[in-house]
Order: sequence, then C-alpha cells, then structure tokens
Amino acid sequence: MARFWDARAREDAWYFVDNRLQYRRPDVARFWADGEADLDRLLAAAGMAVRPGDVVVDLGCGLGRLTRPLAARAGAVHALDVSAEMLRRARELNAHLANVTWLQGRGEDLAPIADRSVDAVVSHVVFQHIPDPSITLGYVREIGRVLRPGGWAAFQVSTDARIHRPRGGRRVGALLRRSPRGQRAPQWLGSPVDLDALRGVAADAGLRVERIANPGEQHCVVGLRRPGV
Repeated sequence: MARFWDARAREDAWYFVDNRLQYRRPDVARFWADGEADLDRLLAAAGMAVRPGDVVVDLGCGLGRLTRPLAARAGAVHALDVSAEMLRRARELNAHLANVTWLQGRGEDLAPIADRSVDAVVSHVVFQHIPDPSITLGYVREIGRVLRPGGWAAFQVSTDARIHRPRGGRRVGALLRRSPRGQRAPQWLGSPVDLDALRGVAADAGLRVERIANPGEQHCVVGLRRPGV
C-alpha cells in the first residue's frame, strides 16, 4: 500500500486524492474548497460535529484536503497516512497549520496513536481503496481503541461490490503517461465492506452504531460512538 500510494503521489498527488480533478491539470482552489464541502457532507450524514477543543484523527489524510478544515475547527489534528510521499507534500502545503501532527501509519492500524486519547476519527474516500475488507474492519477495532468515552467516528466505506471490479480502457494511455496509472491495481480498486460484519466488529470494540447513510452505495457513511461522558 505504501509503495503504491508513494508512486501515485509522485505521478499526480492532487488527482489521486480527488479524482474529480483533471489528471495532471489540477484546479487547486477547487481541491481545497471541495475538501471543506466534503467534510461538511460527511459530518452531516454521520450526525456528528467537531468541537473547538477536540483532538481529531484524519485517517488517510493524503495532501491534507480534510485536515485543513478540521484544523480550523478542532483543538488538534493527528493527520495519518500510509504514504511518506503524500505526507511530505502535505507538510509543505500546510506548513501554516500549527495544530497538526503528521504521522505515517502502517496501512493496517492506528499504532502511532495512544489508547483513548482522541475525541474523533474522520476518514473520507480512504477505506474504499483498501483491497482486503478485513483490514478496514481492523481499523474499526482500532477506532474503538483510540476513542475516549463519548468520542465518535465518521467515515465512508463502499458497500457496492460493482465499483471494485476491473474495467477496460486506459491501459495504452496510461503506458504513454496520458492517463492515470495504477487504476487496475487492487490498491486502487479496493473492496466493499459488509455492514453486518462492520456492526459486529464495532460492537466488539465497544462502539455504538449511531447512523448508517446510503447503505448499498459506494459512498456509505457510518457514524460510530464510544458510549460514556
């Protein structure tokens, strides 16, 4: 996963964080504005809100597209990504964010983050690219580990198996560097998550499922909370 996303960051980090952009011709202003809008939609769908003193994890931060608006709303942000190259660029692009700690993860857990040390975990368009759903479920367990009592998580998973099947086209263009590379790779195609399995893992991790929006779709949003004060 780290090698794949390092390569994509060197190829066109903007596009591979948000592939609504034009490949190799990013609209940078739109990139940052859409990050804030996507955060608002994610939180609204999950029924969650960031408070000024919160410590928040941005899981799969990429270039910091959601990290920026989170930093403006929270007390501190742990921005975690598997790709060292994405993190290097994120630090450069967001050097003005004094309340962000940039962390490289292992692509399977939240190991740099201590038990019950954060108020919220946010992740958007990250889990859908993980090729093994058991890894995504492992992250749900990890969310249960790092959340304080009363803490919450808002994240997106895919529950539509169709979008994870390889598609034709673009191979010649990719070889000629005229179109994105790596889009047949399992690290891009990812995998869907079974919601019953997710509910079971969440319960085992001490988490309550508060909301599931858009079940059966690619952009299914899940809101979890650790009960407590």
